[in-house]
Amino acid sequence: MAKFVGAHTSASGGVKNAIANAIAIGANAFALFTKNQRQWVAKPLDGATIDAFKSALDASGILPKHVLPHDSYLINLGHPEADKLAQSREAFIDEMSRVSQLGLDRLNFHPGSHLGVVPIDTCLDTIAQSINIALDATQGVTAVIENTAGQGTNLGWRFEELAAIIDKVEDKSRVGVCIDTCHMYSAGYDIRTREAYEASFAQFDKIVGFNYLKGMHINDAKPALGSRVDRHHSLGQGTIGLDAFRFIMNDARMDDIPLILETIDESIWAQEIALLRSFVGVA
Repeated sequence: MAKFVGAHTSASGGVKNAIANAIAIGANAFALFTKNQRQWVAKPLDGATIDAFKSALDASGILPKHVLPHDSYLINLGHPEADKLAQSREAFIDEMSRVSQLGLDRLNFHPGSHLGVVPIDTCLDTIAQSINIALDATQGVTAVIENTAGQGTNLGWRFEELAAIIDKVEDKSRVGVCIDTCHMYSAGYDIRTREAYEASFAQFDKIVGFNYLKGMHINDAKPALGSRVDRHHSLGQGTIGLDAFRFIMNDARMDDIPLILETIDESIWAQEIALLRSFVGVA
């Protein structure tokens, strides 16, 4: 059973540093921002930066498909205001292009928010249209929609919302989903017991489909089940507990995709990766 586990490592000082930071914690997968996630515009990646990233990745033995880049938190592909939507779409296309330049094949993003201004269905349609525009403008990169906790006006917390977006994406071969365990649980999908885990993922498979699963964020949760509050915790220290992560590490449906920690204490990421690996083969 092949599991590829890592964390969202820092790319401070250059994108290639995310690789060294992943290797330092014993990871064989990782996530990164290809630019400052709190700024709209970044200077383009130059040839030297791209070459340095590719050769460092090649030397690491980590495959491009086990890297899960994340876009800027500023982007809202469902923004109800035309100018801000255009800004988000332009920034998203730039992020997709950066991922492609680095030789990677997927980009993780939060779907978007209606901000209380437009109906949910209208916003979902806008998000799908934004994805279509970005896919038309780029090549080789899959748009990976992350499920949300449903905090505020954020969409994508219900599996039905993810399915509604995918349904309107024209190129189904270049759209996928990243399941965040904290968000899933906070949205009301229980995974704490074997029975609950199987039931929740059966719902996911029926409504969205495991064929779209391109990555996971592995996080415990501070809030209660169904709270719709997005607050991550270290593994085993939150309200989900460790059993859910044992189930994931022994679930063949989660093979060969990046399983990425976004837990709150990066000083123990190496221990958390080792803990997850220790679960393999343990019922």
